[in-house]
Amino acid sequence: MRLVDSHCHLNAEAFAGDAAEVIAAAGRAGVERILVPGWDEASSVAAVALIGRFPGLAGVAVGVHPHAAAETDQAAWVRIAALAADPRVVAIGETGLDFDRMFSPAVAQLENLRRNLALGLATGKPAILHCRSRAGERAAQDALVEELEAAGFGTPAARGAFGDRPPAILHSVSGPADYVEAALALGCAVSVSGLAFRRGEEATADSVCLVPPDRILVETDAPYLSPPGAPRRRNEPAWVGVTARWVAERRDEDPDELGVRLVVNHDRIFGRVTA
Repeated sequence: MRLVDSHCHLNAEAFAGDAAEVIAAAGRAGVERILVPGWDEASSVAAVALIGRFPGLAGVAVGVHPHAAAETDQAAWVRIAALAADPRVVAIGETGLDFDRMFSPAVAQLENLRRNLALGLATGKPAILHCRSRAGERAAQDALVEELEAAGFGTPAARGAFGDRPPAILHSVSGPADYVEAALALGCAVSVSGLAFRRGEEATADSVCLVPPDRILVETDAPYLSPPGAPRRRNEPAWVGVTARWVAERRDEDPDELGVRLVVNHDRIFGRVTA
């Protein structure tokens, strides 16, 4: 089965000693595309440096995660925005909202999300969106959809920037089905991770079947969110096949056909980086 890992933090400390071996193991497992997102200034710089070391990576993303929103000042943001001009940067993020752990106040998260979304629209590079609410709640999901609408996603302006490509990706999708439907109506793509296997994520399993064939992706979010069977100590891109095969089963699709589509979708959404 052909595979992609549309969200893998190879720039994390967990991979500092063996990134080359991890990338090689992913290739042996059938993974043809790995995208490496940043979450703050340092990790965004590290992502760009990583693709310099491993030009076979599919691309990187730069941006600010909601956890880092309050600690990222304007000077740091200007430097991140400058990184976005690098042609090896194919997306903005990861960004979004996290009203569960609240490592940054909601006001700071919203301000941060808005500038990341604006950068995505200005560059024509899709935003990678993290979104979490407290258990049993949906405040972050509802706020995220409102912010996408307010920023102009789903409008002619967004279509002018992105054409027929999705302007954003629901990374490691989580939330009620109507939230996913609302994001799809704005043109977003959806990426499924090992989170979908966890207790309390039954709505995620239902949402997998709602996604149009040309807007479905899979990811590991490594080193986090190990799927069943993967080591809990550190998830790796080689394990994305577990999630991909589960998605194929949920959607009643042939795994090999889904695999081909995953690669095509990844290249259409993010483009291809040439060394």
